[in-house]
Amino acid sequence: GYLRLEGVEHEDTLRAALNYAISLVKLKRFEEAKALLRKMMPVARRVLGASHDYTLRMRWNYAETLYKDAGASLAGLREAVSTLEETEQTARRVLGGAHPI
Repeated sequence: GYLRLEGVEHEDTLRAALNYAISLVKLKRFEEAKALLRKMMPVARRVLGASHDYTLRMRWNYAETLYKDAGASLAGLREAVSTLEETEQTARRVLGGAHPI
């Protein structure tokens, strides 16, 4: 797909990875989603920036993989909370307080 055509740093590849991760979460395949997002979040941050929509969504979805997993550890839940707080703060600054995030 996009990875082979465009490379890992292309915006289309990052969007496809985000959409795939969202699908994995809906299927409750949390470990796969976490692994994918851990790999792609730094790329999105480096290429698109910390305040880009895809970067913010990846971080938000990563936090979801941590807290929706029935086998989540206390450390995982803490990481989810801190990730959500950081992501919300950035999103509010970038998108404005009226945005429904």
